[in-house]
Amino acid sequence: MTERVRRILELYGADNPGTLTNLARVLGAGRLAGTGRLLILPVDQGFEHGAARSFAPNPPAYDPAYHFRLAAEAGCSALAAPLGFLEAGARAHAGDVPLILKLNGHDALGADDVAPVQAIYGTVDDALRLGCAAVGYTIYPGSPRAPEMYEGLRELAREAKARGLFVVVWSYPRGGALAKDEETALDVVANAAHVAAELGAHVIKVKLPTARIASAEAKRSYEANRVAVATAAERVRHVVQAAFAGRRLVLFSGGATKARDEDVLADVAAVRDGGAAGSIIGRNTFQRPEADARRLLSAIADVLSA
Repeated sequence: MTERVRRILELYGADNPGTLTNLARVLGAGRLAGTGRLLILPVDQGFEHGAARSFAPNPPAYDPAYHFRLAAEAGCSALAAPLGFLEAGARAHAGDVPLILKLNGHDALGADDVAPVQAIYGTVDDALRLGCAAVGYTIYPGSPRAPEMYEGLRELAREAKARGLFVVVWSYPRGGALAKDEETALDVVANAAHVAAELGAHVIKVKLPTARIASAEAKRSYEANRVAVATAAERVRHVVQAAFAGRRLVLFSGGATKARDEDVLADVAAVRDGGAAGSIIGRNTFQRPEADARRLLSAIADVLSA
């Protein structure tokens, strides 16, 4: 236990020892152990985008065992995935890497219309049975069905915390009146981080924001209060600030597939320089051949720890 990790745990004063122990377990795992930063490998893309779109660029990635091995050997802080995926590898790879059970999802076959919603397909009991440290849950702020997802999170988070797990919330604005390019506008992403914090998340996952401000009211506030938004690091810092002034750990996704490692690492550097807790990067790593994926994950850890 490092002093940095102890300071982080002190931010979660309402939680029981079991939850804090599991949070410390993940903060103490992998290449970034003890630094207060996290590098998580998420593999829920098959459910979300379809198997071929997710894994055909690197066919070994169809096998869950590939990802367990990659996460462990690359020194990731944790592996996050849906129920069936974890069931396929948790026994053979027990203890290799901390696990996060993703409890809900939105499949690639349904229409992604103005009212998107995620279906719940996992339970807290499943997470405990599989030895997980945490549960993960996606919300879509902006969707007309967002209240339904918020209420589902309320019940699952209450049970998870009572039973000693911590809660990771994927907060992805989508649907309703939001245009596609507004989903990553700075004010929208910051609001999404704040909503997740208000709903009780220990760890929040959002997308890297652009410099766009979607709301005219928000734009007036940003300008009047001279909020710095020019660089990626400044935008990251603002999103972290929206999560209770950094009292909740904020992770940023890797975004759309990038062909060049340099582009991935530039985003990670902005995450680090903006004071975020780290990165949760999936397809930008596992769609590469295994040796390349390990090298990139190692390089990401190097950037985050610098």
